[in-house]
Amino acid sequence: MQTEGGDVPVIQLRVDNRLIHGQVTLAWVGYLDVGRLVVANDEVAADEFQRVLLPQSARGVSTAVLGIGDAVEYCRTRDAERVLVVARQAEDAFALVREGLPAAVVNVGNAAPEPGGDFHRVTRSVAVTREQAAGFRALSDSGVTVVAQLMPTDKPTDFITLLDRKSL
Repeated sequence: MQTEGGDVPVIQLRVDNRLIHGQVTLAWVGYLDVGRLVVANDEVAADEFQRVLLPQSARGVSTAVLGIGDAVEYCRTRDAERVLVVARQAEDAFALVREGLPAAVVNVGNAAPEPGGDFHRVTRSVAVTREQAAGFRALSDSGVTVVAQLMPTDKPTDFITLLDRKSL
């Protein structure tokens, strides 16, 4: 990926409510050849326990746990470093892109339904509200590729097509 300013450090923005776990550290880091993970969520970044625990879960991969605004700024300073940004919720991904995160691909990997929400199952690992579906459509309309892909060995599926099939 290139921009007018040079190499874009963000390789992929992944929505995964589990944040850092085996699929991310063992499969995605190697597949994408990333040198750094960035967890981007305001609540997680404000939780001292999570800020300590998540980098330890990364199995030696350099990790930053940051709020949305800080994550965008952090990624802008990474030069050509390959970065995988993990957003906890769809709304985090929307905010990251809106604030200028240079992500050409948003991978909706795992999004479990939250209590009290009107969630609709899109894949076996992804459930979204109608508002989130509209947000993903807006990302796609802005030129960002939105895919569903749980594991690197899975074929990426156009997420908007999946939303269409569910009438979301």
